[in-house]
Amino acid sequence: MKTKYTIISSLALGILVFSCKAQHSSIIADDALLVKVDSTYSFTEGPASDKDGNVYFTDQPNDKIIKWHANDNSVSIFKEPSGRANGLYFDHDGNLLAAADENNELWRIDSNGNVDTLLTSFEDKKLNGPNDIWVDLKGGIYFTDPYYQREYWTRTKAEISEKNVYYISPDGKEVSIIASGFVQPNGIIGTPDGKTLYVADIGDKKTYAYTIQPNGTLTGKKLFTNMGSDGMTIDNKGNIYLTGDGVTVFNKKGEQIHHIPLNENWTANITFGGKDQNILFITAMGAIYTLKMNVKGVRY
Repeated sequence: MKTKYTIISSLALGILVFSCKAQHSSIIADDALLVKVDSTYSFTEGPASDKDGNVYFTDQPNDKIIKWHANDNSVSIFKEPSGRANGLYFDHDGNLLAAADENNELWRIDSNGNVDTLLTSFEDKKLNGPNDIWVDLKGGIYFTDPYYQREYWTRTKAEISEKNVYYISPDGKEVSIIASGFVQPNGIIGTPDGKTLYVADIGDKKTYAYTIQPNGTLTGKKLFTNMGSDGMTIDNKGNIYLTGDGVTVFNKKGEQIHHIPLNENWTANITFGGKDQNILFITAMGAIYTLKMNVKGVRY
């Protein structure tokens, strides 16, 4: 259900703009400004960019999915209620996948907001609470399933004791545990060549890299860095962006190359958006931020 959007002006909503000292890192555009686009939400999460560079994000406490319009820096409500959606990701057909936390489901939402529920349980047990999503080259879906007790749930403990990463086959007929042994798996992202998957175990303060096999299975688990993350993204140079205390950027070797500070208690998630995929879109507490970059996000 879309509502008529309102262009955000610096006068009306008090956009906060401040320098991010772009000269300290070549990944950030010269004279780039970190822009607080809006701060009228309760907790922003799960940003995902469509093919036109518009970014959809969630305000989970208020049960909304919101759309940021790349052409004019405005926002509109895309879907309300939204199943308490958390992480989002677009599939290859332009549908929005959502980790619908209210009933621990995985949704596929078309451009009109119509919902197709893809998954509600695993081996007759309720999922812990799908959190973050990535889609591979073939259309298979990886998602993390930690457990965070919600005030709107009636249950008080998990039916599945392990916190796993799952894989839904491209035809949607098979669901399997693809990786396990985590404390709280959260952020997830893959490389554009479909060969490597990164999974952040925020509960253990570690991020791992896996080799993706042709059938979607994972091998060769390696420690990428001793830092966990809420959300994560990747740029066209292979740099990995982790969140928490602002945004921390690592090269493909796992070496930290930059840190983007934010004046917020927590930075939840990130993606690249904009027509040219060169706008870093950041969700932090009740706000959303943008930052122009020299690098770009990647699409299939």
